Amino acid sequence: MYAMMQPAVRHKTVLELATGTGLIAKHIVNSAELIEATDLSEEMIAEAKRDNQSAKLHFSVQDMFHLPYADQSFDVIIVSNALHIVPHPEDALREIRRVLKDDGVLIAPTFTHAENSLSGRIRAFAMKLVGFPLHAQWTNAEYIAFLRRNGWHIRKCAVLKASFPLTYAECEKTEV
Repeated sequence: MYAMMQPAVRHKTVLELATGTGLIAKHIVNSAELIEATDLSEEMIAEAKRDNQSAKLHFSVQDMFHLPYADQSFDVIIVSNALHIVPHPEDALREIRRVLKDDGVLIAPTFTHAENSLSGRIRAFAMKLVGFPLHAQWTNAEYIAFLRRNGWHIRKCAVLKASFPLTYAECEKTEV
C-alpha cells in the first residue's frame, strides 16, 4: 500500500487523519514535502512522536470532524482504515473536502468487512470488543458507491488482500 501512495504524495503537502502510531506517515515521509499527521487520541500521538526522526513530519491531536486548517490547505489527505469505524463518515468527508485543494487527492483505504469469511467476521467482532466499533460494514462496491455519493471521483481503486480485505481508493473532488 505504501508503494501505491508514494506517487500521489511525492513533493506534496499531506494531511493524514487517524494516523494512530504514525506508521503510514513514517513510511511515506521521504516522498512528501511535508506531512501533518493527526489523531484524536493523545496516547496514539505520543506513541507516534516517540521515534519520529524527520523534520518534515509533525504529529498533533486533532478531530477529523473539526480541523483547524484553512480551506484548501493540503495537496493530499490520507484517511486510512478509519471511515468504517467513525459515526457519520460523510461528515468527515465534508471536512476533508474543505481542507483539500481543488486539484488535491484523497487517499482513503478502508477495510471492507462485509465480504469477509467466517474467520474475518470473527476478527471484526473481536475488534469491536476491544474498542473499534464498526459503524459501516461495506463491500468493495458499497464503499466505492459511498465515496461517489459523497462527491468523490475514484481515480484508482484496488482490493488488497490482508487479514481483512482492504479497498484502496484514490479520489478527486467532483462538483457538489
